[in-house]
Amino acid sequence: MSAVPIVRNAGEGERLRFFGGGILTIKATAEETGGAFLLFEDLMTKGKTTPLHIHADEDETLYVLEGEIVVHIDGENHMIATDGVAVAPRGVPHAFLVTSETARVLTLLTPGSAEPFYRGASEPAGTGYRPSGPLDFARGRKSAEKFGGMRAVGPPPFELGVDESGP
Repeated sequence: MSAVPIVRNAGEGERLRFFGGGILTIKATAEETGGAFLLFEDLMTKGKTTPLHIHADEDETLYVLEGEIVVHIDGENHMIATDGVAVAPRGVPHAFLVTSETARVLTLLTPGSAEPFYRGASEPAGTGYRPSGPLDFARGRKSAEKFGGMRAVGPPPFELGVDESGP
């Protein structure tokens, strides 16, 4: 697999509704980058969270384009606001929680081997889909079992009033 040139402007890219809430806009697929990375923008609403999880084979970088999130990395919480970044190296437990009304986060996974997990835990989203919606942790769990790319190691490490069983 070899990389190809990629040019995508604001709003361009395949849109997916992710199981855990949010709309993913794929900016660069693993196939397009020769497997080097997967890059997507994630539009989320307040309260969207992830279970505590690890990526065994990928490093995950979260760059906050707009809004605020709390990132829990290796046992500590960190507030990340617009233009802030957090990096969770492979194998390090992490999770995040959206604390602003909305947040746009650019997510980079290196290498791009987790893409099948994200696709398996998503469905196509037209332009009318909103980033909020019911969480479907069962779908995430099934995708993780089938494709790998992510392994839940605990519930979200935040005070929540939602089902925290995780994938």
